[in-house]
Amino acid sequence: MHVSALRWSVRTVDRALDGETVYRELLAGEPVAFWLDGSLTDRAVRRVSILGTTLGAGAEVVVRDVASGDVFAELQELIAAKGARLDGVPDELTGLFNGGYVGYFGYELKALTGGAAAHESPTPDALWIWANRFVVIDHDRDVSYLVHVDEFDDGWLDRASRSTSHWSMSGVDTQAIARLDLETHLEQDRATYLAGIGKCMAALEAGETYEVCLTNRVRLPAVPDPFEFFLWQRAHNPAPYAAFLRYGDLAVASSSPERFLTVDADGWAECRPIKGTSPRDPDPAQDELAAKALAEDEKTRAENLMIVDLIRNDLGRVSEPGTVHVPQLMEVESYRTVHQLVTTVRGRLRSGVSALDAVRACFPPGSMTGAPKIRTMEILDELEWSARGVYSGVLGYLTVDGRADLSVVIRTAVLTPSETVIGTGGAIVLDSDPVAEYDEMVLKATAAVGGNAAAEGWGR
Repeated sequence: MHVSALRWSVRTVDRALDGETVYRELLAGEPVAFWLDGSLTDRAVRRVSILGTTLGAGAEVVVRDVASGDVFAELQELIAAKGARLDGVPDELTGLFNGGYVGYFGYELKALTGGAAAHESPTPDALWIWANRFVVIDHDRDVSYLVHVDEFDDGWLDRASRSTSHWSMSGVDTQAIARLDLETHLEQDRATYLAGIGKCMAALEAGETYEVCLTNRVRLPAVPDPFEFFLWQRAHNPAPYAAFLRYGDLAVASSSPERFLTVDADGWAECRPIKGTSPRDPDPAQDELAAKALAEDEKTRAENLMIVDLIRNDLGRVSEPGTVHVPQLMEVESYRTVHQLVTTVRGRLRSGVSALDAVRACFPPGSMTGAPKIRTMEILDELEWSARGVYSGVLGYLTVDGRADLSVVIRTAVLTPSETVIGTGGAIVLDSDPVAEYDEMVLKATAAVGGNAAAEGWGR
């Protein structure tokens, strides 16, 4: 049976288009859409932004729950089948996103990687959009590419190209912002969460675990417009892995600063766990002291090191012997609002090991479980009341030529017509101060709403 080749069509725009305007012009009316926003990082090396949807006869969205079977294996088969149909990659897209799946793996998929199916999520455990219509914005080179991967029909490119003539920088024009007391919307109240920390401490003292990443949920009323919420979030809490996904009535608005895993064309895999965060100070001298204090804090360094050891072990299971190394150990990276203590772990994947194999080996992110991973997840299943869902999972893209770029889903809101859910938590170790850990958990939730605020209409 003859299988037609997937055909690439690319149009170049000689400037970096504005992501918000691209979304409004091309995607606002689509039931399925995504925006991986690489324009918000303060660091010297900026990522690209990718916006798109799935349309036409080749439209496809993979929506699965744990009970559906092995979604990692299913996606691997889909990617391999599409990769076999690709007829080369346009030179313009070398090293950039050039077609693949965009979406997330939710935390409950731990049941496929050694954990238990303890809770059932009301949202899909996996959601992956086949991106056959997309825009790549290269912020470094000040150029954009309008792309479709299809067997036929250049109509979408024609419409997109015509509309670029009036695209311009758009300002964030969100609704009025109302103050919210997030603490009153916690799933587990102060007393319950502190009791959970106490049980974590008991497990630590008994030697069952070395670090427990205990989480909670903030449950808020639904917002009137999830996309406007994302614009508010990205304006007030910019992050290098900001993202917005929409699938029907489900939306995910993320302001994650943490890379889970990248896999490049040469098979090098890289994880960049974050353990340790402190706010920036407007006074330069005090800000420098804050960064220094973060780098030297013994508790923070211990938390970071335990997760680094876990990730080295995870990557080591799929990497060539001797290639797993730590080129950056606990270095402070400074963003607009926070300093963070970040470590980089790299390894070269063995021959025959795919990007999805590496994802499976490292999932769920060790920075969201604690160590050792399996026993600590069992403890968390007992202490946490509900599914984490999208939160604590990973989000990003998997390309048909074998690359991947995924973030850890933190500082993220999951929006449905019935509610808005924000996951939050922190790492508990032997010398943790329970009250300080509770306060940090509440403060982290505010980042997902761009500060202690939310779109107008919440709480009414």
